[in-house]
Amino acid sequence: MTHSPLRKWMFFALFLVVTQQVFAQQKLYEVLPDAEEKKLFRGIVTLQDIKGDSSFTWYKQNLQYYRNNAALVDAFKQKKGQFQLVIFAGTWCHDSQQIIPKYFSCLEAAGIPDSAFTIVAADRNKTTVGNLHQLFGITLVPTVIVMKEGKEVGRITEYGKTGLPDAELATIIAAL
Repeated sequence: MTHSPLRKWMFFALFLVVTQQVFAQQKLYEVLPDAEEKKLFRGIVTLQDIKGDSSFTWYKQNLQYYRNNAALVDAFKQKKGQFQLVIFAGTWCHDSQQIIPKYFSCLEAAGIPDSAFTIVAADRNKTTVGNLHQLFGITLVPTVIVMKEGKEVGRITEYGKTGLPDAELATIIAAL
């Protein structure tokens, strides 16, 4: 018996939500040594894992002069509870370090709960625990996948098609 791609996506989306909520107190990631950075994460991490780690000073630094994208904050507020984000990032990756804090700043400003997103940290080979990168077809990080009812409805890879990833994400979310 073969399973449809939609069924796989729905199962995985449910798995991510349940995993994040049930195992919130358990670490679902590895901390690996890294030659260029002090360390890197690989696995399912929380925002607090990143913000709370003194090795990742880039998180706060990259928000220092950032002003939230008003359209993205508004889209998040308007569509609250209607989407799930699956965010693939590399704690070692310059693009992830630049882009991801800005998405989270907008999520926080809109009052979006942590249960609305799952962060999957990839290593330098862009592999993840459980081969999640293969399931989602991830070849570059950061990649943000917008899901609705267990189905992918949009995706932004690195700086997107226009170089304005927060504006592109606002467009995807607003269209839900």
